[in-house]
Formats: sequence, structure tokens, C-alpha cells
Amino acid sequence: MGKKKQQPSGNLIAQNRKARHEYHIEESFEAGLALSGWEVKSLRAGKAQLTDTYILVRRGEAWLMGAHFTPLNTTSTHEVAEPARTRKLLLHRKEIAKIFSRTQDKGHTCVPLRLYWKGHLVKCELALVVGKQKHDKRETEKQRDWQRQKARVVREQR
Repeated sequence: MGKKKQQPSGNLIAQNRKARHEYHIEESFEAGLALSGWEVKSLRAGKAQLTDTYILVRRGEAWLMGAHFTPLNTTSTHEVAEPARTRKLLLHRKEIAKIFSRTQDKGHTCVPLRLYWKGHLVKCELALVVGKQKHDKRETEKQRDWQRQKARVVREQR
């Protein structure tokens, strides 16, 4: 199989950079989001935040907890905007069952990695993750520094 094609950065709404630093990513899923009108307008303006968010599976449904969508002051006068409400994730039953069974294991959890546009729809990339130990984080940092130094040396030799 070939590598998965990366989405262009113009489609990106929000990203959870902390998740890539804090966790080992084992498997990722793509889910839709059930949103109201003011939330879509807010996302078009780029007013979303995914820090300290997680996925909760309850009664056979997946929910996005802790995501903060800042409401625009021009969006809705007749509806009360709740920026930190729980939002339903749209997944297949098999995917929800897999996420639920894996999150029951010790040390495993499910976190959102990024929000992006796919056509006119908002998609959320979820990942089943395991927390990194402190020495794993240091090793990742060493690897990143080494890659940066290699790139610098190659650039100088040209």
C-alpha cells in the first residue's frame, strides 16, 4: 500500500499538537461532527481549540468532550451559544466498538488530532493512543534535533 496522501494545509481548522508530543499514536480514524449553524460559522472563521480534548464512548455513541468553539458575535441572536458543549461524532458502529474496547485497556485513550474541511463537511481525525513515558519524550526530542541537524548540514553542503 502507498502512503496516505496528506491534506493541504488550507483545509485545516485546528490541530492538537500536544497529542503528538504526549502520546504514541497507534491507529487513527476519520469522523464527522454533528454541529449547529453558529458552530460551522465559527469554524469557517478558524475559532476552534482542541487542547485538552478527548473522546468519550457512552451508550454506543462517541462524543467529543472539551473542544472549545468560540462563538462569533454576529452569528445568532435567538440561540444561546455554548462554546464548550459536547459534540456527537459520526462513526460506524464497528469503529465505535473498536474504540470502546481499546479504551477499556489500561493506558489507552482516544484523542482528536485535528479538525479539517473535507468538501463542505467538517471532519475530525481521531487516534487511539498510549501515553508516553518521560524517557520516550526525551528520545523523540533527540530524534527531532538530529533530523534538524542533518537537514542543516545537507543544506550547507549544497
